Amino acid sequence: MSVQEARGGVGAHGGGCTCGDCPHGARAGHRQAVAAFLLKRDEFAAGRGLPVAVAHSASASRQWVSEELTQSAELVAERGRAEGEAWLARLWRWTAYTVWSAVVLLLLVQALTAVGAGWSSARTAGLLAAVLVAGALTAASWLHRGRGGALAPVIGEDNRLSTSRAVAVGWVLFVAYAVLVLAGRLAAASNHTERDVLISGLDLARGAGVVTVLAVVCGIAVLVRRVVGLRVLGQRIQKVRADRPRAADLLTDDSGRGAFTDIQYVVISAVALAFAAVRLARRPDQLPDLPWGLAVVVLVSAATYLAGKYADGGRPVVLSVVRAREAGDLDAPIRTGDDIEIRGAGFVPPGAQGADRLARMRVRIGAVNVHVPLVPVTGGFSNPTDTALTVPVPADVEPGRVEVQVVTAAGVETNRYTIDVTE
Repeated sequence: MSVQEARGGVGAHGGGCTCGDCPHGARAGHRQAVAAFLLKRDEFAAGRGLPVAVAHSASASRQWVSEELTQSAELVAERGRAEGEAWLARLWRWTAYTVWSAVVLLLLVQALTAVGAGWSSARTAGLLAAVLVAGALTAASWLHRGRGGALAPVIGEDNRLSTSRAVAVGWVLFVAYAVLVLAGRLAAASNHTERDVLISGLDLARGAGVVTVLAVVCGIAVLVRRVVGLRVLGQRIQKVRADRPRAADLLTDDSGRGAFTDIQYVVISAVALAFAAVRLARRPDQLPDLPWGLAVVVLVSAATYLAGKYADGGRPVVLSVVRAREAGDLDAPIRTGDDIEIRGAGFVPPGAQGADRLARMRVRIGAVNVHVPLVPVTGGFSNPTDTALTVPVPADVEPGRVEVQVVTAAGVETNRYTIDVTE
């Protein structure tokens, strides 16, 4: 690619562009950067690619490899962010297509079920309500087209889909649709008796279960945001921003593993919503009367989800610091230039397993901030890990009693651990 094309000139954003700053080439550029990084990491892990000038020294070669991998990982992260921004910019169209596809599907279902029974005012009201909801979502998608379209309200501050917000939005949209159906039927009612029946369908006694569930899930969404925010500020939980939101975020934790609390909350809420939708289809003249047994099940699920948010996380901790000893070395105290192994827990936050995140880790030894070297192995890194990391003691560290503290990729600091450094 020429300099003019790299700067955004004519032809820079063609279908084969890999510059990473446009929807046409962001995905391809990210994939190429990832492939190049993985190839370089595996070559270094196999002992290939080292320059002769540093090959004679284990510490020098390790430092050189770490710097090379860090630079390559930063390029991968940059391309990943570009792909995420381009993906979000395209997402609003897909959300609009999905919403209107759902309206068409509703029309087909109504047309099929009307065979023999005939078209009714309830079907017309349901279809018009769906069109209104779809129009509102489409307008919201366009207004937030650079932030994920209609999904913008359910994307959390860490750029992941929020389970609590998604469940709350689902119930809000359903209740809004149900009220619009009743409003449409009320507008088309031709006599006082039918209007009175429709108005009585909005009585709290009929929709108490749905209203209760709606209030609880909305409250859970607000409370979870507050709880997570306070725990992040209090360094009780580590949060690392994702490149882009994914549908799997609704069922997994930040590291991508399935989370029981999230899965049960989504599944039970989806089942309850499906039941309420069937009740609305059967009785379109009133709010769905969600049985209290099912409502209590949803409330228990919401409480479990909230309890899981309180139980998640934990501050990283240093448990011990020892001198790293290789085979054949003599036992000795810690001196400047030696490697020390820091043992503990929580050094790698969930979602920070990428090389660009690992490279942001630091260790304070006295007044010196030490970069944690990346030590590649086939398929990953042997240093740092979540429970241990190895760093050299620089010559700038004064002999005597000094404190060791780890700063994770999320910016959270561990406790201070005192060691003795001798001359």
